Parts: sequence; C-alpha cells; structure tokens
Amino acid sequence: MVEQGFDAERVKSSESLFSIGNGAMGQRANFEEDYSGPTFQGSYIAGVYYPDKTRVGWWKNGYPEYFAKVLNAPNWIGIHVYIDSVALDLNTCKVVVDFKRELNMKEGWYTRSFRATTSNDIQIAVHVTRFLSLDLDELGAIKYELQLLSGEATVKMVPYLDAGITNEDSNWDDKFWNITNISQQGNRGFIEAHTMKTHFATCTFMHAEAEFDGKKVDGKPSEKKETKIGLSFEATLERGQTATLTKFGGYTVSTNHKKEALVHAANTVLDTATAIGFDQLLEKQASAWQAIWEMSDITIAGDVKAQQGIRFNIFQLNQTYLGKDSRLNIGPKGFTGEKYGGSTYWDTEAYCLPFYMATKDQTVARSLLEYRYNHLEKAIENAQKLGFTNGAALYPMVTMNGEECHNEWEITFEEIHRNGAIAFAIYNYYRFTGDYSYIPEMGLEVLIGIARFWSQRVNFSNKKKKYVMLGVTGPNEYENNVNNNWYTNYLAKWCMTYALEQLQKVKDGYPSDYDRIVAHTKLTETETDLWKEISGNMYFPRSKKHAIYLQQDGFLDKEMIEVKDLDKSERPINQKWSWDRILRSPYIKQADVLQGFYLFEDQFTQEELEKHFDFYEPFTVHESSLSPCVHSIQAAKLGRMEQAYTFYLRTSRLDLDDYNKEVEEGLHITSMAGTWMSIVEGFGGMRVLDDKLSFSPQIPSQWDSYSFKVNFRNRIIKVTVDAQKTSFELSGHEEMSIRVDGRRVVLQPDAKTVV
Repeated sequence: MVEQGFDAERVKSSESLFSIGNGAMGQRANFEEDYSGPTFQGSYIAGVYYPDKTRVGWWKNGYPEYFAKVLNAPNWIGIHVYIDSVALDLNTCKVVVDFKRELNMKEGWYTRSFRATTSNDIQIAVHVTRFLSLDLDELGAIKYELQLLSGEATVKMVPYLDAGITNEDSNWDDKFWNITNISQQGNRGFIEAHTMKTHFATCTFMHAEAEFDGKKVDGKPSEKKETKIGLSFEATLERGQTATLTKFGGYTVSTNHKKEALVHAANTVLDTATAIGFDQLLEKQASAWQAIWEMSDITIAGDVKAQQGIRFNIFQLNQTYLGKDSRLNIGPKGFTGEKYGGSTYWDTEAYCLPFYMATKDQTVARSLLEYRYNHLEKAIENAQKLGFTNGAALYPMVTMNGEECHNEWEITFEEIHRNGAIAFAIYNYYRFTGDYSYIPEMGLEVLIGIARFWSQRVNFSNKKKKYVMLGVTGPNEYENNVNNNWYTNYLAKWCMTYALEQLQKVKDGYPSDYDRIVAHTKLTETETDLWKEISGNMYFPRSKKHAIYLQQDGFLDKEMIEVKDLDKSERPINQKWSWDRILRSPYIKQADVLQGFYLFEDQFTQEELEKHFDFYEPFTVHESSLSPCVHSIQAAKLGRMEQAYTFYLRTSRLDLDDYNKEVEEGLHITSMAGTWMSIVEGFGGMRVLDDKLSFSPQIPSQWDSYSFKVNFRNRIIKVTVDAQKTSFELSGHEEMSIRVDGRRVVLQPDAKTVV
C-alpha cells in the first residue's frame, strides 16, 4: 500500500491505515520526528489496560463500574531531529515534496520518505524504515536516514523514550501511568512504569546507534526529564552526506516477566537484537511473514482493488492476533486506535474464529475458546450482578478480564445475544476441526452456564402460551429495548438444545468428565427438563402476510420506507439523524434475522433465505462494519453474484476507502475477518456438511480467477477458481473426500484435481 504526496488533512487517517503490529504490541504510523500538526499518538501493548471509571448521568444495579481502556503506552519511536538547532517538523517546513509512505504487507515493514526545505532554508532528504519483529515480539526497529541536500549543517538526532502519554478517550482525564524509574546504560535507556489501578508493570526500552557520513558517532546523555529520557548524536554534514540512526525499542511487561526483572529482560532482548543487526532482523521479518502468507493469502486475478482489499485485511488480522497467548484476544480496532477500548467483543466468536481455524493450526482457534472458559467464573459473576442465580453465565459484551465493562445500558443489559455467539463458536470449532476434546474438558461447563442464563431470562406468556424474551437489543443496534427479537430468541432455543445434546454425548463417551462437571455445576434433571420445555415452546414473531420471521414484535408497525427512497443527504443516518428518529425507523444497522440465517443456514431452506433476504436487505443501511460480509455470503448463496461482489468490495475496502469517514479513529479489525469469509464461504461456497468439507464455487464477473487455502483437520487444501473450472490441490500423504456442488470428489495427495 502506497501513499504519495504530503497532505496534513490526511495524516491521522494514514496513521491508522499504515499501522503495524506483531500480536504482542502495535502502533499507529506516527512520525518519528516532531510534528506539530493534528496527529493521534498511539502505541499499544496487548493485554495492558486501565479501568477508566464509567461516566453516566444515572446508575442502576449491575452497571459496570468502569470501561476498560487499552492504554496509549509510553512512546519509544520518537526521534528529535535538529538541523542547525531548528527542529525538523513537516508542519513548519517551507516545502515538502516526494513524500511517500509504503506499507509492505508481504514482508511486514513500513517506510516513509520525503524531501523538505526546513524553516531555516536547509534542504534535506529523509528515509525511514520501521517494523515490529514477529520473531522477537517485544522488539521494534527503526532505521532513520537523513541526507543533506544543500550547504553544510550541524545535524543532531535525539532518540528518546517518553512516558508522558495520555489517552484521547479518557473519561475523567485520569493519570493512567505511574513512572517508577528512569535510567540509562550507555546507549540504552529505560523507563519503568506501572498502570494505575491495574498495576501492569512495564519497561519501555531503547538502544540507539548512529553513523554520520559512514563514521560511528558516540551518543551523549540528553536532558533527562520527569517523563522522558534521550540520547544525543551530533555532527556536521556537508552536502550529499548522510546521517543514519538505528534504534531498537519496545516493551517488557510483568505479564511475561517478574516485575523486578523487566530491565534485565529488556537488556536480553536488546543484546539479541544488536547481535543480529537491523538488516538481518528485517530479513527474518520477511521470512516470518512469508510463512504466514503461505497459508493465509488469497490471490485475485484481474481486480487490483479487490486484491489489495483482501490482503490488507489478512495482514491486519495477523498483525493483531497470532494465537501465541490464550490470555489475549482481538479488539475491534486492534492496535490501531483507542475506540472500543481494545477489548473483546462477540465479534471474535462470530466472525474471527473461522478465519483463524482455517488459516492457522487449530490450537490457535482453541486458544480463543480457552479464553472464554478462563472467564467463566467472571461471566457467572456478571449474571449475578443482574439478578441471575444458580451458576447462570452472562458473558460480557465488552471485556478485558472477563468483567463486563461496557458503559451503554442498552448494550450492557440488553445485547445478550453475545452469549449465543460463544456457544455457537464451540459448535463451530468442533464442526470444523473435529476436535471434540474441548467440550468435555472445558466447553460443556460454558454451555451449561449459558443455558442456565437463557432459561432464567425468558418468561412464560399466558396470552401466547409460549416462552418470550422481553427488553433486548439484537445485533441491529438501531432498535433497542424490543420484545422477542427473533435472533436472540432463536439463539436461546438453540443454545439450550445444543447443551442438552452435548450433555448426553459427554455422558455416553466421557463418563468421568460428565461426573466431574455435573458435581461441580450441581446440575439437576429438573433443570434440564426445563431447558427441554423452553426450547420446545419458544415464541418467534412472524408475519403471515410476508411469510417471514419478524425482527421483533411490532416491526411492521414502523413506517416502511426502503433505503433506496431515502435522500442521499440523509445518509449515513447515524451521523444525520437523532437517536429517537433512528429507533422509530425501519432502518437496520445489521440484519438480525439474516445473521441467524447465516449461523444456522442448514436449518432453513433456500426459499426461506431468499424471502428473508429480499425483505430485510432493502431496509438495511449497513452502518455496522459487520453487516456487508454476511450479506455478501448470502447473496452468493442465492446466486446473485453482482450484489455479492458489491458487498464484498465494501467490506474489504471499508477502511482503505474510508466509507464511514472515521478511519482516523482506527481500523475495523474484527470485521476484516468477514472479508475473508465473503470470499471463502461466499464465492467459494465452503461449508462443513455431514462431517465433510464442501464447496459450491462461483466467481464474480470482474475476476479472472481467485485462490485460497484452508487447513481442514491438519490437511491443507488449495482451491483455485476461474470461470470454467475449480482446481483442488491437497498437501499431505492421504487421499481426502470432499463434495463439490453436491458431488463426491476424491482428492489425491500432492496432485491437482480439476472439477
């Protein structure tokens, strides 16, 4: 991805788009040198957060006491650059030309270059390369090269660490960091600090070396301040000569090291980095990314915009989460911004899990499930705060450590469908990987807690003679506090049925686990009988006239004006309309009913999908980043490839083309997994049917061909589709039976099979 030309209005957006990460930390593409124009400083450490006290005008029992914030961490990338004592600042330079950024997604590095005339009329050229190491995930590296293009000048470079950092989204302007020690050892600097309240101890570190005109220059201590430490490298350059600063930096954290050993751990990382050197580390970075791309790449021939879109999405997903640490998860903005607090949402289970299951070893996906099991006791506590009993579990809408920390009541208390996404992920994991061991070891306890919640959340309606669910919000957040949201009711029914099925399966096949779980959860036959009763008598709102399920009771009471009949000046409605007007409208942020049809498509006919798609899509404004991908998959299933392609392009280039005019706040990481799903499940038609992998391939008319790989039960299949045929290549030693358009096809190892 390349940006050419300096535009101050675009700086914050580009800081998001050119973000880099390595699963353990990440940072926005802020300039290393000083910049006095509008900028959004952002460096983040995975798992390090602050409980920012909730700010609301009223309080109710069970309300979260804080909103977890991923913290803007101490800045290690900074380099003050002075030319004849004047600071280099692109905002004050007289001329900036040949400005270029490049994000090399293939090899995992970021560069920036420009030529400028400074405010004191000195001409320079700058080239910077930066990356966050995948091999040494506590380490980042920068090579900053400055060439003098005119006259003679004294150049001073001051690499520094700065812990005087704040969050843009702080509720109360609290101090998030407490600095405990600032120290220097030769060319190295260290700032030890811990987060307030949560007491994550960190050491931000750096090591710097410089050469001026090819000659090594010794660093001198720069002024040490309360929040800052730096080194100074200074020499006089003549025209054509270059100053090169190499800087290694990063973080060691108490989640991985003893608090008293953080500086020692930082020195160990720096010793390794300096021994290897910048250039060889960059080569290792390219090799590490090559291994990732070997499995996760999707190639598209004939459509550059579509190709760039999917690769950008895959790159960002891998930068955010690599599955090395089951304590971590995937924030909706990843390491690219502060919005959504960097916390875990239901997006992980509903959208991200399929990507990681198919493009990684299954242990990565299992780590995501273990994350939820490890938070089960907190989920039970969350339910208790709302009045639920007997081990009922309500997983949080937003969390860092298992506690609910979302501060909007209609989501915190009502958007309870997230419970169903977690149960579905357990089912989906087993369906795809064939690894049942998670369920008797961990998953069944999660399913029991979730089923208990649903059985207590419903009530019996004497009027309807059915079980109903009142006062909920579905994925479509443009309708709050509704009764009998179809998607939520259906999830509740399914969860209880699935829990009963797994109880019987574990009882039959894993009796010792069954006895342990029943004893621990104190599960009774009275409870399971109630689950059967409720799941068999759940109410679902329906329109006889339209022969469809309704999103919720009263949906047809709205003024049913389709999106196409809205004036374009009214869009997006979430920026143009009052909340009151949105809630009374029929407009859908993301379709609840179609989300259910996506998860449970084998329980509905093609004709039913078509009716519901044709009814709901015209009212959908797709102002959720999670909306277009599901519609793309379903349009493809219905054979409507032009519509499917349009939805795909929107989801894949949501950030690149800044559809929602908000990319400066950060990228939409979790919805990027939906882009992958749009191709593999939508165009490729990949499903698991009757325990076999199945494909129904189609291709957009705009493409010549496309290909992807999936790791299905430790067997890797490459699928290549063009207008005439689909080719399958199986890696391994054993043949494999799949289905293609309903027909059985046997793949031979290390051979191409053409259908």
